[in-house]
Amino acid sequence: NYKWIIDPIDGTINFANHIPICCVSIGIEKDGAMVLGAVYNPFMNELFVAEKGKGATLNGKPIHVSKQQELTRACLVTGFPYTYLESENGPLQVFDKLVRKGIAVRRLGSAAIDLCWVAAGRFDGFYEHKLNAWDSAAGFLMVEEAGGVVTDFKGNHYSVYQPHLLATNGIIHEQLHAVINGGNI
Repeated sequence: NYKWIIDPIDGTINFANHIPICCVSIGIEKDGAMVLGAVYNPFMNELFVAEKGKGATLNGKPIHVSKQQELTRACLVTGFPYTYLESENGPLQVFDKLVRKGIAVRRLGSAAIDLCWVAAGRFDGFYEHKLNAWDSAAGFLMVEEAGGVVTDFKGNHYSVYQPHLLATNGIIHEQLHAVINGGNI
């Protein structure tokens, strides 16, 4: 009842252009639940590992999400799908709303690294409108095991088979969730 979910190069465009933000991402699912995740960026020599119920580590040392309490002071990361950019409350509209309020939003080009960096407290939150299972399988477990919260855009527990992902330190989760669903900051 195990399933391996592997992305051999997450951040393919970065890799093809010699941008060192790419990785190998491996998630292991047992009976429909993620139980193990590993993400390795060989350019930065960073190995993130999470095991369900046992926490998350970076190069063997425990990691934790940030303690940022205010969305307006957060540093976020996102990705843009190649389709439906202009949809209502879509990627561009949410991005526009956040940056017009002076909120730092980055786009790195590797969802697995984005999620690991939320887990390590480098970013306070991550959202993306269209992910595949291999993009998020290892990373979303990393965030949860580092003390964060991961849901879909409706606020339900996240499944790697659902395209919409919101991952935060947990403290700013409801604030960012509201913005993604059309609310104001």
